[in-house]
Amino acid sequence: MSIGQLMRIAPVIPVLTPPEGIDPVALAETLVEAGLPVIEVTLRTPGAMAAMRAMARVEGATLGAGTVLNERMLGEAISAGAQFIVSPGLTGGLGRAAIASGVPFLPGVATAGEIMSGLDLGLSHFKFFPAEAAGGLAALKALAAPFGGVRFCPTGGIREDSAPSWLAHPSVLCVGGSWIVPPDETDLAAIAVRARAAAALHA
Repeated sequence: MSIGQLMRIAPVIPVLTPPEGIDPVALAETLVEAGLPVIEVTLRTPGAMAAMRAMARVEGATLGAGTVLNERMLGEAISAGAQFIVSPGLTGGLGRAAIASGVPFLPGVATAGEIMSGLDLGLSHFKFFPAEAAGGLAALKALAAPFGGVRFCPTGGIREDSAPSWLAHPSVLCVGGSWIVPPDETDLAAIAVRARAAAALHA
């Protein structure tokens, strides 16, 4: 499956660091059952890779590794079962290695120059990051205008109440949502409520 196909599965990709005190398998099952099967696990904590490996075994879940910064992390994430790769930025080395791996790749961009660098590598789908800090929806609209074939997953600072405005833009296929599983959240029922509401949004 291509990154573009993955971005069209659900309007929100939960972006999470698996909280301590919650079973990662139960968390993935909750998200899948609620309608958000594409999940990004950020590799920011020592236990994140193991959690991703466990969550990837859940039927119906498509697990991605986020915060991949270099080729070493790329290899480790793929070995751990990552089905797609997300990075906060784009470098030539990481971009070429990700493309060579054959794993769907969603690099972060915030400027026209970064988008052009991605286009030079043959990429056309990007994470607009950090979405709110980089200028919000107005900035994305300005960036998207010269790049008609480019599609985005804005991530960073997007909230449940602001997601519909982002999803209404034609260049946006989905958004990354950290509000689905806030830090230290341990209530699966509360996560399920937020996930179902997010799944009901429309890109």
